[in-house]
Amino acid sequence: MANSCVGLFLFFALFLSHGIVELEASHHVYRNLQTVQSAASTDQPYRTGFHFQPPKNWINDPNGVMVYKGLYHLFYQYNPKGAVWGNIVWAHSTSKDLVNWTPHEPAIFPSQPSDINGCWSGSATILPGGKPAMLYTGIDTKNSQVQNLAVPKNLSDPYLREWVKSPTNPLMQPTAQNQINASSFRDPTTAWLGPDKKWRVIIGSKINRQGLVILYKSKDFVNWVQAPMPLHSAKDTGMWECPDFYPVPVSGKNGVDTSLNGPYVKHVLKISLDDTKHDLYTIGSYDNLKDIYIPDKGSVENDSGLRYDYGKYYASKTFLDSIKNRRILCGWLNESSSVADDIKKGWAGVHAIPRQVWLDKSGKQLMQWPVVEIQKLRTNHVSLPSRLLKGGSVVEVSGVTASQADVDISFKISDFEKAEVLNPSWTNPQLLCSQKGASVKGGVGPFGLLVLASKGLTENTAVFFRIFKGQNKYVVLMCSDQSRSSLNQANDKTTYGAFLDVDPLHQSLSLRSLIDHSIVESFGGGGKACMSARVYPTLAINNTAHLFVFNNGSEAVKIAKLNAWSMKKAIIN
Repeated sequence: MANSCVGLFLFFALFLSHGIVELEASHHVYRNLQTVQSAASTDQPYRTGFHFQPPKNWINDPNGVMVYKGLYHLFYQYNPKGAVWGNIVWAHSTSKDLVNWTPHEPAIFPSQPSDINGCWSGSATILPGGKPAMLYTGIDTKNSQVQNLAVPKNLSDPYLREWVKSPTNPLMQPTAQNQINASSFRDPTTAWLGPDKKWRVIIGSKINRQGLVILYKSKDFVNWVQAPMPLHSAKDTGMWECPDFYPVPVSGKNGVDTSLNGPYVKHVLKISLDDTKHDLYTIGSYDNLKDIYIPDKGSVENDSGLRYDYGKYYASKTFLDSIKNRRILCGWLNESSSVADDIKKGWAGVHAIPRQVWLDKSGKQLMQWPVVEIQKLRTNHVSLPSRLLKGGSVVEVSGVTASQADVDISFKISDFEKAEVLNPSWTNPQLLCSQKGASVKGGVGPFGLLVLASKGLTENTAVFFRIFKGQNKYVVLMCSDQSRSSLNQANDKTTYGAFLDVDPLHQSLSLRSLIDHSIVESFGGGGKACMSARVYPTLAINNTAHLFVFNNGSEAVKIAKLNAWSMKKAIIN
């Protein structure tokens, strides 16, 4: 035993020698169900055709996503024993294209006192010489949240199938001296280098109701010292989970290394708000001498601020794709089905299509778009010629597999006379969408798509726009209305909404929806607002699903263009 420990110390010394000299997401805990292996139904109309998911069981946060030797590596939180949260390990798959995925054995699983009760979320950092290193949260023998290090056993293996944990784990932990909350200290980010050549990493935490990211520094990636001040904090926001901190160029769509700073980049701080299960972000600047992040003036640091996705999207993580020089965002799409239904179908949770992210030309928000590789699954192209869509119209889009499709449509409005006046008190777009759903007739809108719809529209998910007359401009509301998505009343059928920063007087309104059996991922305004829904129709499944364009406003709108494709099935696990 002593010899093996000495060997591990030597291994880590050699590996790093070229370096610079509560419950996760407050998941509901069903202890009696954590190891229930259901006899999953052979009838599986809701499994995805091209979104990532394992063959069975529970999945949540993407972890340690990275590129190594030309392969994309996705690690993720996984319960190998059941369809509810528990028994968490780091499952692992690799891909050449972010579309088709090959499974491997779990990479990180409980084996040390510092992670014996769970291997929770973390991130990859590429050290000098191209060596990957994982910092992750472990649950120790006292059920405290502590931070650990693991590295590949064999750097010549492009699949990185075996990982070795540091014998000095945990590297960061709550103590009586630092007063860190032992139940609120998790999810280390990708590390970055400061001007002093020290590594920096942040970890999500809270002090009472104040959310914060605790900053640590290290010369060697093993010995970490807590900084006197957090990188950033905000009052009355609760626990900050799964933080992400990275630079984006002020112009262009390229991605840059996490350590880059200067006048030609802005910084993004993303946090996952445990209270609301929303991924919130701000854009600002990073003072790398004082080690503080300063959000831009006017930033909103609560749940009404900017979000990656205004639907069911959480615990996301970005990485720099060094193959194509872009920053890629990965996220978890949680369930809308009941626990009983999850156990019956034998699985829960999927991942969103990876998205490229870049800074909008305004500098005030991010843009997001599905990775271009997903387009190689397109087949059976259907297009509609430009046409006027009168008020009350419903037009079917035929010729595509409506349960597994990619739809891209844009609308042009020429007459705003009938636009409803926006009440100044209507500041909550989600509430406004729930009050003015697709079935509520309006002036200019609602108009958009009815997806995963049954023939008589008894079931449908409506993704649409509504235009209001604001004080000095027209205001565009984007909604994803799940209220009629299923006859199964056990599902969560919450409606989502966001105000879209587009000027409909001078710009067309574009909408793209990726439809995949139980998923509707929608992108408004070329990626200015994104909404992901999980739906479980009972009638509109497989070949009985339909796709429609609709206008339930009194004013006609023009379909400027519509392109739709059936999507081939990806090879996933």
